[in-house]
Amino acid sequence: MWSVEDSCMEWLDNKPPSSVIYVSFGSMLVTSQTQMDNIATAMRNSNKSFLWVLKPGSNKDNVAEFSNGFSEETKERVLVVKWCPQEKVLMHSSVAGFISHCGWNSTLEAVVAGVPLIAWPSWTDQPTTAMLIENVFRNGVRLRCGEDGNASAEDIERCIRCVTEGPSAEEIKKRAREMKEAAWKTLQDGGTSSKNISQFISDLIAGKPDRA
Repeated sequence: MWSVEDSCMEWLDNKPPSSVIYVSFGSMLVTSQTQMDNIATAMRNSNKSFLWVLKPGSNKDNVAEFSNGFSEETKERVLVVKWCPQEKVLMHSSVAGFISHCGWNSTLEAVVAGVPLIAWPSWTDQPTTAMLIENVFRNGVRLRCGEDGNASAEDIERCIRCVTEGPSAEEIKKRAREMKEAAWKTLQDGGTSSKNISQFISDLIAGKPDRA
């Protein structure tokens, strides 16, 4: 939908392993100025590196610039791009976590890459997916949002530290690795995904629309 900025891959190449938080809310969601400000504050206060996708028209308040000198203060550790090759980004060794809207495609890509998630759901199936991430998969944490859907800068920073520092981070990373291994096994010959696709094709060829 938008031109990919491949320069972000070179930027990631120059970062240490497991040091970058990737931030992207997919192709449809619109980010409010409050959300942008809170994310920017958390980025500034956490002292982590970030790759942040802000697609064209992503700010519904149409504010073109960050406030309070954010860009200048964080230019060495925050890269803002309009769009990026997400699968390649998630597979990169420097990526330590993913702040996501919990769209199912993004969630699956993170699972396959073994990247811990920070869930910021908005609508439809996203809250359910966020619940799965935190309580069932246990490969991430969920932001505490108010009724307006906004998370505070403090809570964003809390979640960033949960997936990057201390015992909680080690457990989440372990679960992310386990989920990755399980996902890859399903794709191999004889795995459940491979078997189901083969059965689906066989049913179509055999003319079994009720099973297809």
